[in-house]
Amino acid sequence: MEQSRSALFTESLLGWFADHTRPMPWKGEKNPYFVWLSEIILQQTRVAQGTPYYERFVEAFPTVLSLAHASEDEVMKLWEGLGYYSRARNLHATAKHIAFELKGEFPDTYQTLLTLKGVGPYTAAAIASFAFDLPHAVVDGNVLRVLARYFGISSPIDDTKSKKQFTELANQLIDAVRPADFNQAIMDFGATVCMPANPLCKTCSMSVECVAFKENRVGELPVNNKKIEKKERYFHYFVIHAGEDVFIRKRVGKDIWQHLYEFPMLEVTSLLSGEALIETSFISGPYRTIRVSKPYRQALTHRYIIAIFKEIEVEPDFEPITTEFLRIKKNNLINFAFPKIITLYLQDKELSLFG
Repeated sequence: MEQSRSALFTESLLGWFADHTRPMPWKGEKNPYFVWLSEIILQQTRVAQGTPYYERFVEAFPTVLSLAHASEDEVMKLWEGLGYYSRARNLHATAKHIAFELKGEFPDTYQTLLTLKGVGPYTAAAIASFAFDLPHAVVDGNVLRVLARYFGISSPIDDTKSKKQFTELANQLIDAVRPADFNQAIMDFGATVCMPANPLCKTCSMSVECVAFKENRVGELPVNNKKIEKKERYFHYFVIHAGEDVFIRKRVGKDIWQHLYEFPMLEVTSLLSGEALIETSFISGPYRTIRVSKPYRQALTHRYIIAIFKEIEVEPDFEPITTEFLRIKKNNLINFAFPKIITLYLQDKELSLFG
């Protein structure tokens, strides 16, 4: 890559950034705790969705020590609906590590940041540049797309060797004096101009030197060879009414939604298969079916979840067969963190659950 071309890219990008700053509550923040918090929230999350979560976390836990002292249920409830819940578990674990083992001192180098749970190369580079002004380039989907198009790179972005090459290129391009501005600029540019679909090439100030634009290859770049094949999973939930109480349990296995709560559930091969077996798995004694819900659907990265909820009424003194369930008041459900698919069900105004 010619040095002049490298310098032109950086100069043009920072020039664009000067006139197109996106307002974000964490932008310009130097407190490493807030930078780290925002970066964890923004992993796999759009800015518009993540912003209110960031603001709620800052209000609830203004310091890393306050987050470390929070209960797991408090953290998971605040994270509810944001998805990729391992981020919340890692966030809590890392807060404890920093507060109690590092005596509240946040790691301040790229390599030491990488030792934190839940912090990979991208997040470490972001914290290093935004909080400590260190010249480490962030490389996420937006950055890969911008670099692939501008420099006409056909190497697949999902290949480990190619990803390393993209990272080396980004680190060559980064402005050593303004690393935070460079990183924010290239991410903003990818999110608002050089978008995956319908990029704003005709009004883009950098299109003159963009190889993909000049060669009419914008739709072909970046190259991504891997295709995600999503599998369907079917969940059959049982909402057991015992007077004013219902039963829930915490998901503790190493599966989706770990440490979130749910109603008694069995995974089935289809929504209506093995119904009698399902009922005897949780219930002994008389019961009355109140209603069966419509199917609810939730798309995850590698799977589709399809679920129905069967509401059952039992005697007030009913005790489930298994001891893993927690008996709570119906009006206390709001205090527990549930997967999105259950939250959608609970928000249904027609449900007899709150009738």
